Amino acid sequence: MSLDLDSPSTTNRDWIFPSQSFNLPRTPARRFSSPYPRTTSFQNSLSHPPSNSTPPAVPRTLRRRISHRHRIVEREGSVDAVTDGKSNDFAVQSGECPSSGNKTTSVDKKFTSFFRRFTVSRQAACIIAILVTCFTCLVHKNFSLHNQVNDLQDELSKLNIRLRRCNISDSIDIIDSLSEHNVSGASLKNTALILSFMMLSLPLAFIKYMGYISYIRRPSDSNTEELSLNKQLAYRVDVFLSFHPYAKPLTLLVATLLLICLGGLALFGVTDDSIADCLWLSWTYVADSGNHTNSEGIGPRLVSVSVSFGGMLIFAMMLGLVSDAISEKFDSLRKGRSEVVEQNHTLILGWSDKLGSLLNQLAIANESLGGGTVVVMAERDKEEMELDIAKMEFDFRGTSVICRSGSPLILADLKKVSVSKARAIVVLAEDGNADQSDARALRTVLSLTGVKEGLRGHLVVELGDLDNEVLVKLVGGDLVETVVAHDVIGRLMIQCARQPGLAQIWEDILGFENCEFYIKKWPQLHGMQFEEVLISFPDAIPCGIKVASSGGKIILNPDDSYVLQEGDEVLVIAEDDDSYAPAALPMVQRGNLPKNLIIPKTTERILFCGWRRDMEDMILVLDAFLAHGSELWMFNEVSEKEREKKLTDGGLDISRLANIILVNREGNAVIRRHLESLPLESFDSILILADESVEDSAIQADSRSLATLLLIRDIQAKRLPYRESMVSKIHGGSSSQGSWREEMQQASDKSVIISEILDPRTKNLLSMSKISDYVLSNELVSMALAMVAEDRQINDVLEELFAEEGNEMQIRGAALYLCDSEELSFYEVLLRARQRREIVIGYRLANADKAVINPPAKTERRKWSVKDVFVVIADKE
Repeated sequence: MSLDLDSPSTTNRDWIFPSQSFNLPRTPARRFSSPYPRTTSFQNSLSHPPSNSTPPAVPRTLRRRISHRHRIVEREGSVDAVTDGKSNDFAVQSGECPSSGNKTTSVDKKFTSFFRRFTVSRQAACIIAILVTCFTCLVHKNFSLHNQVNDLQDELSKLNIRLRRCNISDSIDIIDSLSEHNVSGASLKNTALILSFMMLSLPLAFIKYMGYISYIRRPSDSNTEELSLNKQLAYRVDVFLSFHPYAKPLTLLVATLLLICLGGLALFGVTDDSIADCLWLSWTYVADSGNHTNSEGIGPRLVSVSVSFGGMLIFAMMLGLVSDAISEKFDSLRKGRSEVVEQNHTLILGWSDKLGSLLNQLAIANESLGGGTVVVMAERDKEEMELDIAKMEFDFRGTSVICRSGSPLILADLKKVSVSKARAIVVLAEDGNADQSDARALRTVLSLTGVKEGLRGHLVVELGDLDNEVLVKLVGGDLVETVVAHDVIGRLMIQCARQPGLAQIWEDILGFENCEFYIKKWPQLHGMQFEEVLISFPDAIPCGIKVASSGGKIILNPDDSYVLQEGDEVLVIAEDDDSYAPAALPMVQRGNLPKNLIIPKTTERILFCGWRRDMEDMILVLDAFLAHGSELWMFNEVSEKEREKKLTDGGLDISRLANIILVNREGNAVIRRHLESLPLESFDSILILADESVEDSAIQADSRSLATLLLIRDIQAKRLPYRESMVSKIHGGSSSQGSWREEMQQASDKSVIISEILDPRTKNLLSMSKISDYVLSNELVSMALAMVAEDRQINDVLEELFAEEGNEMQIRGAALYLCDSEELSFYEVLLRARQRREIVIGYRLANADKAVINPPAKTERRKWSVKDVFVVIADKE
């Protein structure tokens, strides 16, 4: 390599270390989107370098830096021995270079300077080579992308040419299709408009010319009269609306859909919207009439107003339909047509004067259970029934009374009151004729037996005539328990007339306010004799056994030696069903009865005022009870011949009466002179009967009985020889003769008067006035019905106690069981009475007004008086 400064190598040195004035030509910025530039100035400068260019001179500043660096290296002594030959050559070359300073530099300094410059030049050359390579790659990539852009532009221009050719042909087709679509759309809209108008006008035209159409269809030679088409159509519509329960809402729905469809078709014909949008718009007009205000144009406004007017009519009909449905529901609730969703309730069918007393007894019976539910169904308005029940002056004690209006002869009405789930069903007899009432009760029993679901409870049927009892039991079978009200009152009147004070005892036992009959099984008593069972209950009095081996037959007053078997139940008189239980046997001394045990029968004289339908039955009962030679006087308005005929028709043979003698007197019991013809002061008992002639009206019958009672008491008071002395004693010698009430009370000491009062309100008035010994009314019948409704087994007990044979309730004097002032416990008296085959259930002290049934503290001893009386259950013989 030559080191001549004038050689081209100087150019290379200056290329490696360029001066500040050396500037490379810049490549202008290239836009890839331009298709025109093919070459650059930078490329031309690289491919065609200048041939006549001379290397530039080395600047002084550079040489000074090299010399300074050499001196530093010499001072450190770091000269490399490996580069001796090359350093000499380089030193010679560098020594030949012109310099402004010292030209006599040593060879070592030149060699070191050359070595340093060569090392730096090599590093710079590597960096520049890398940069040039990267730049060349970028330029190549730029050219490649530029060529691809040019190709894509050529393809785009070709596609644009083809698209222009296609657009020209498509525009022609679109214009044709739009013209055809406009023509078809206009025809479709016109068709929809015409169709909606025809659908709206055809029904109107059909209704208007319906009569003419029916006239054309009628044959000219027909002489028969045929119904017109409009009448037939009206009849079909009437049947449809009446037969189908949802006919009205369905009709309203069809009318609404038809209006929406007609409105949608009409709007489709006058607007540019689609059919779906028009139907929705029509629905908005129907639902809200204010939406038509946004319509524009005569056609849309006319259609929208018409649809909105139809929507207002439909809304008015819907409002009327909803209002009618709500009113009908409230009327159904108010009139008692809704269904009763109850179970284990007591159902009462019918309405009578006994209902108040019956509800009172049921409320008392359910008090221990926290109250119950009683449903009353009668052919009356529900509001009237609820108002009448609200006027009843008694406490319901938590019992709910639900009223429903309906007929017990209709199965649908029976199902409405949940008849199949009732635990007891009471059928009340109607006020009025007994035969008609019993016939209706028989039909009611037939309806009840026809319930498909069956009956869970038993039937308690009130009858008016004893002759109809067999027929009702034949129809009802084992489900039916009958209570003949007329017969119960008659038998009670006879028993109370013979034994004054017995009516109050019957009222205490039949009602639920005091003590009543209960039947329950006690396994711990099995194997005990009945004599031991009698003193096993501190809070109850056993009076009978329900024998399981005899099919559940109830035996009143059984033998002391009867041993309770498994399955037997004990009949007791207790305050409530949960108020008693057996206890340990107490120590009781039996004792002995007084010697005089025979009670001789004495002849009696009894007067009947009035005539009853069951007079023959009452005469037979009296003939069985009274002593031989007793007299029965009958005073009424029925003639003697007719009287005999009625008794004979009823099955009574007067000639076969063994103990009584019939005495007939004809007259009116409310006329004083007729009553004065009778020996009223000589009768032991007087029975004032509710006369058959006024039996249909309770108020009229009670008024007649009340008048008869007052007249008899007044006549008796004036005929009694000791009237003036008794009055003088009461008033302390006063000149006044006393009030009429006091006179009548004194007259009652001579004879007993039993009055039959049908209305319980009249009975309360007479009981407070104390002018009658006792008043028997329908209240006792209501008590018997309530007791049988709670427990049907009690009906067998009542039937035996009311029958001519068997056991009955009697009042006995204390002298039969003890001596005067003898100190005994109640259990000791009870065991003494067992020697007479009697069961003592209570007592009444001589100075007391009421009897005590099932007394407490039965083991405590007390002194008794011979004037005291005991209430016993004994055989009628």
